Amino acid sequence: MSRSRGKVEVSARVRLEGPQDLAEQYTPGVAEVAKRVAEDPSALARETVKANSVAIVSDGSALLGLGDRGPAAALPVMEGKAALLKRFADVDAWPICPLSRDPDDLVRTVKDLATSFGAINLEDIAAPRCFTVERRLHDELDIPVFHDDQHGTAVVVLAALHNALKLTDREPGDTSVVISGAGAAGSATARLLQEAGFRRLVVCDSKGVLHPERDLVGEKRWLAENTNSGGEARGSLRDSVSGADVFVGVSAGGLLSEEDVAGMADRAVVLALANPDPEIDPEVAGRHAEIVATGRSDHPNQINNVLVFPGVFRGLLDSGAPRVTSRTLLAAARALADVTGDDLDARRIVPSVFDDGVVEAIAEAVAGAAKEDSL
Repeated sequence: MSRSRGKVEVSARVRLEGPQDLAEQYTPGVAEVAKRVAEDPSALARETVKANSVAIVSDGSALLGLGDRGPAAALPVMEGKAALLKRFADVDAWPICPLSRDPDDLVRTVKDLATSFGAINLEDIAAPRCFTVERRLHDELDIPVFHDDQHGTAVVVLAALHNALKLTDREPGDTSVVISGAGAAGSATARLLQEAGFRRLVVCDSKGVLHPERDLVGEKRWLAENTNSGGEARGSLRDSVSGADVFVGVSAGGLLSEEDVAGMADRAVVLALANPDPEIDPEVAGRHAEIVATGRSDHPNQINNVLVFPGVFRGLLDSGAPRVTSRTLLAAARALADVTGDDLDARRIVPSVFDDGVVEAIAEAVAGAAKEDSL
């Protein structure tokens, strides 16, 4: 009788019903597999679960919208992530929640475990530590490292904007975008939007607009120097939203008022993605904006990372890609946007999580981008 709890489990993929099965699948049979791997390390991906395995790594320091709750509290969340990867992409994922918060320790832990996995999913690690860990692992491992808070959010936002701009007759280079939040999600979103041709970007943190004259370091310093058209914008979030075409919220609930949205450009787009409480009530925002999206499942246009990461990992693992690149992320965003097809409208700028075409489309696009990267 099973005594297991939680959301995931391990099950055998081979028959183990008698002595002959045991001899083939364990000793002495596994000795031959071990010899082949020792002689040819590339055999590991063919002979073991590595080629379909992802490590989901979190220290629980930025857990959902709950803040710093520690690694123990992170475990059920990472289990949920593992369950989603299995359900939507048939990827085997394993929750790993280290105790240490030190970036060197986190990097060392992941590197020590990397032999067992085909890819790494970093999750819910607080900024700025998450940037350091992701970049070091990206450089030091020969398997892809995907930080969902950064990359997943950026991809789903870009996909939503691809379609929102199509509906509102805009082009990326001419569209003014204000991003609320300069942490992992906001930073990665700004970078990917730039890669996609958006030039009129302003990023705000809790103290207002990022610009070069502020005393900033790290990722915020980069954002201040590479967005905001050279630092022309000043003031608060509400100052920057006035007249803007697009608002992207990846920070905290309740930041915008109805008057703020009313003061945006005609046919405005509002992606209020803070969870569980959006930056503005979507029904209130809808009185003035043409397109409104949230991260919630009880309103139209749910912008959720689960639209992205299953297909991305399926494509990365299938292609054997050694790393995540800008080409990978741009391809994933375009593929996700295209899945909506003829059903595109103001209340459906992204497909449903349960649309069977999502994972396949993203996986194929990611695998194709990985092939182009290899050339």
